[in-house]
Amino acid sequence: MKKNICLIFILLALFACKRNKWEPEGPTDVRIRNMEKNELMADVVINTAGLKDTVGNIKKLGTVKPGQTSEYRRVTIAFPKAEITAEISGKTFSTGPVNSTHLQYFGRMRITYEVEISDIENRVLEIKNIIPDEALKP
Repeated sequence: MKKNICLIFILLALFACKRNKWEPEGPTDVRIRNMEKNELMADVVINTAGLKDTVGNIKKLGTVKPGQTSEYRRVTIAFPKAEITAEISGKTFSTGPVNSTHLQYFGRMRITYEVEISDIENRVLEIKNIIPDEALKP
């Protein structure tokens, strides 16, 4: 009798446990907002995968005027850090490569990376803020 009761409790415990349904890694729609007041960012390219698989994660965003936002581009996965390069006044600026190994992905969302120059002499861009705009509809 005790064995049957223990077995019933074990079965109830197993059926009561729910698996967490993980949100898919993507796709994610990304765009850039140029936070500079006087500098045009031309030939903007974003790599949202960092050092991971870059297939489907490198996108050309074109030219972004001062204070303006680019169009959304769909990537397979996006992280809080991204490698962004742009031509500003004929010189290439970049956030530098990103190791996304321990970063949490955004999932199925639309996000905006707010970018500005952090070091003009060394041509360094910086992501100042990331705005989660909205969830993608299935």
